[in-house]
Amino acid sequence: MNQSNLTISLLQMDIEIGEPDRNFANLTLMLSKAIKADPKPDIIIFPEMWNTGYALEQIQQLADLEGERTKRFISQFCLEHDVNIIAGSIAEKKGDEVLNTVYVFNRQGELTADYSKIHLFRLMDEEKFLASGDQIGKIQIDEIPAGVMICYDIRFPELARKLALDGAKILFVPAEWPNPRLHHWRTLLMARAIENQMFVVACNRVGISGKAEFFGHSLIIDPWGEIIAEGSEEEEILTATLSMSDVDQVRARIPVFEDRRPEIYKL
Repeated sequence: MNQSNLTISLLQMDIEIGEPDRNFANLTLMLSKAIKADPKPDIIIFPEMWNTGYALEQIQQLADLEGERTKRFISQFCLEHDVNIIAGSIAEKKGDEVLNTVYVFNRQGELTADYSKIHLFRLMDEEKFLASGDQIGKIQIDEIPAGVMICYDIRFPELARKLALDGAKILFVPAEWPNPRLHHWRTLLMARAIENQMFVVACNRVGISGKAEFFGHSLIIDPWGEIIAEGSEEEEILTATLSMSDVDQVRARIPVFEDRRPEIYKL
């Protein structure tokens, strides 16, 4: 593995609402294709709530208890294939609550971090069925500092800036971002990349779920805000190789972090 370069694959999945077994089967097929790519990915990421979709009325029954099924499956895959996985997010049952949670696994199959969605999306009634997280998604991948946010989180620039100030060079975003807000999706993700001078890797789903239609357009964006790769509106695997030295070069060229005046505009 070349420490200065990371190859990342995004699994732009369709998700069957309320059907964890079918979603696990689909994920297994897509993972088997992704890991055979040349170059082989260093990191694989999935969309938000890929195990159940937004079956919120049944989420207490469908959620993965303590995430055990997901953890076993992803851990074994990472260990067998020497790959890091940002395991999208799942509906995770903890006690009486269900959270929208991302797990991060290293090449040895070890769970190195988790992040539960902080900002719940009222337009999809998340706050009625899910509990919110209370910790930021600060992670490391192959010793590279990074961060995780989930879908609606990208509308909160303070969260991305906090991750950047803590050293993140890549922001990973699993999502179920629907029509008709494609313009918002692309603009917000590019803004988070530009203002924080870091890579943004955002994996969205495709397909139809109830009245919601999901457009894909998963994105890999460089620290200048330029799109390196963009998905279609169909199920597919999107792959790109990132040169991590780009982050340092952009931050040196326009020293945004050195020029901040937080004593004036601190919120």
